[in-house]
Amino acid sequence: MTTSACLFAFFFYLSLVLLQLRTVMCCWRGGYFGGCNEDRKGITERSSYTATRCRGHYASLAEFGGVGDGVTLNTNAFRRAVYHLSQFTLDGGGLLYVPPGRWLTGSFNLTSFFTLYLHREAVILGSQDVNDWPLTDPLPSYGRGRDAPGGRYSSLIRGYRLTDVIITGDNGTVNGQGKMWWDKYRNKQLNYTRGYLIEMMYCDTVLISNLTLIDSPSWNIHPVYSSNVIVKAVTILAPLRSPNTDGINPDSSTDVLIEDCYVVSGDDCVAIKSGWDEYGIRFGVSSKHIVIKRLTCISPTSAVIALGSEMSGGIRDVRAQDITAIDSESGVRIKTAVGRGGFVKDVFVRRMNLHTMKWVFWMTGAYNDHPDENWDKKAIPVVESINFADIAAVNVTMVGNLAGIKNAPFTGICMSNVTVGVKFKSDKPPWSCTDVQGVSTGVLPAPCPSLESMVPPQLCPFPDDCLPIEDYQLLECFYTVSVS
Repeated sequence: MTTSACLFAFFFYLSLVLLQLRTVMCCWRGGYFGGCNEDRKGITERSSYTATRCRGHYASLAEFGGVGDGVTLNTNAFRRAVYHLSQFTLDGGGLLYVPPGRWLTGSFNLTSFFTLYLHREAVILGSQDVNDWPLTDPLPSYGRGRDAPGGRYSSLIRGYRLTDVIITGDNGTVNGQGKMWWDKYRNKQLNYTRGYLIEMMYCDTVLISNLTLIDSPSWNIHPVYSSNVIVKAVTILAPLRSPNTDGINPDSSTDVLIEDCYVVSGDDCVAIKSGWDEYGIRFGVSSKHIVIKRLTCISPTSAVIALGSEMSGGIRDVRAQDITAIDSESGVRIKTAVGRGGFVKDVFVRRMNLHTMKWVFWMTGAYNDHPDENWDKKAIPVVESINFADIAAVNVTMVGNLAGIKNAPFTGICMSNVTVGVKFKSDKPPWSCTDVQGVSTGVLPAPCPSLESMVPPQLCPFPDDCLPIEDYQLLECFYTVSVS
């Protein structure tokens, strides 16, 4: 063989080795489950995630003109991508992958049988232009916007009459950039109600998981008129004095599970609602079968768990357990008023660990905030069967501030195994009770006389059964997208 032939053979086989090595390195970078190949768009990766449903089709936001520079508006890219994937609703569903980057956008809608997946280094940014949050009608159970009469700005990520929707990721971030909205709200420069970060309306089978939500203009997660909703492993962060930045607000919704969430908020960490005065009474859809597990909350001006104040459609069967709170105003708060109508019934709370609170228990029947002058003065709310067990708190100003409604007391209150350390220099009495009735055992400091000693002593009830929403399974799913 000639020298030139030997050199040709050497470089030919060297090129094959380098090509094979490149393939091996690519697959190694994609992870154990990763594979890779090259198409005309570049390298692709196959990665895994967990969800309640897997999808058969995948696309990256970048394929639809998305630019993750934090400046380019991507509203149309999101809309095009969702529209493209909507064609697969009957063919395994679609997954939209949001790659690393800062993806500025206005409001956009999701579709059914759909997953929105955020890479760990992906940030969806809410636009600072109010025109990118289109106006929409007020909720029928509220009759007007919550901030102001009339309509409301759309939420950033929306679902309307959808089935099987997943918003998840590898702890990617949705940042509402809410300061602009808070400033306008405080300065009375808004004619309409602020939008929320995520709203699912008339939806069934929703999973929101493994995300960080930051600086929502108002409420963060709002499932309304929806069913079979899971909010799992979500971190919600907002400045402690930001207005109305509630964490998770199930509203006229059924079968909702909230678990393993961490909320730092300027308002209630979880608030269960069901409509406002005559509008909620007329709409008549309650919130029921709500489960809250392993919630951690910081909210110096509001409640860890609130029921109301908008509860005119009724709230029933709420189960909360293993709750931790630090530097929050109240542990559990029931808010209602004459004119609300409706009911709050069958509430079960156990194993709360609280540190630095104003009140552990707070109930009021005088939360007089009405949508208009047409509220019904004969619409008296019913509050009954409210159960607390195994509550420990330290550094508390007052144990309980319980004020029902004259001639319509809150009844069936049960407290057992409650130990509260009151601040040494507190000038407040440990308890204040009016128009409430119930029983207690093992409560220190000793409660009001209206919470009579339970004979024989026993723990307040907590349901033994599990609700269907608790019996879910996470699947290992895969997606393949272009990464260059």
